[in-house]
Amino acid sequence: MTDTLLSVQTLSKSYGALKVTQDVSLDVHEGQLHAIIGPNGAGKTTLISQLSGQLRPDSGRVVYAGQDITRLDMAGRVRLGLARSFQLTTLLPSFTVLENVALAVQAREGSSFRFFRPAAAERALNDQAMACLADVSLADRARRLAGSLSHGEKRQLELAVALATRPRLMLLDEPLAGTGHEEAAHLVEMFGRLKNRVTMVLIEHDMDAVFALADRVSVLVYGRIVASGLPSDVRADAKVREAYLGEEAA
Repeated sequence: MTDTLLSVQTLSKSYGALKVTQDVSLDVHEGQLHAIIGPNGAGKTTLISQLSGQLRPDSGRVVYAGQDITRLDMAGRVRLGLARSFQLTTLLPSFTVLENVALAVQAREGSSFRFFRPAAAERALNDQAMACLADVSLADRARRLAGSLSHGEKRQLELAVALATRPRLMLLDEPLAGTGHEEAAHLVEMFGRLKNRVTMVLIEHDMDAVFALADRVSVLVYGRIVASGLPSDVRADAKVREAYLGEEAA
């Protein structure tokens, strides 16, 4: 049986009378891509913020690799190998693609950001950064300014920056948002390759992408998990179709 890497246990978050997540429990198994889907306002981003350490839950526990990290901040979770892509990082548009990734390598190794300008000039940083760019098919863009990239390429660069932290688990918050059909297809192909190396939690509205990539799917509706299991089982669940998939197909 696949080992549980991330265990979410009765996680809840409220803002006054508004209950955003309610007793959310799910397990993410190592080596799998676990998708979390649900309609707008279901609490998906709030949940991913609690998993990343950006937001502290009111109650419940987050256990990662056997360690209770519920009260650990985002930086501490990144050091343990849990990275949030696409919202974890802010690209530096006036720096090159290579420099953006080299900065992440430098930060992982504990270097001071006061020296980030010469970071990309160091051979060791360059080599590691170029390997990450090759992973996301951006090696040929290494010398271009990050600000000159297309929207889809910026998504790829954000992923390379996250990979530079050497994550064991990556949280992906709507990575296909705003991408065109061709860019989205390229990103889906890339995630398909990378999920064999990095465990992933994916929040995404593109159902074709979700069911093409996911090993397991959990459905969040009004802050509660209403179904969780194999993609084929979730797709066939009448409650899910009524609450979400049926609306998407309409």
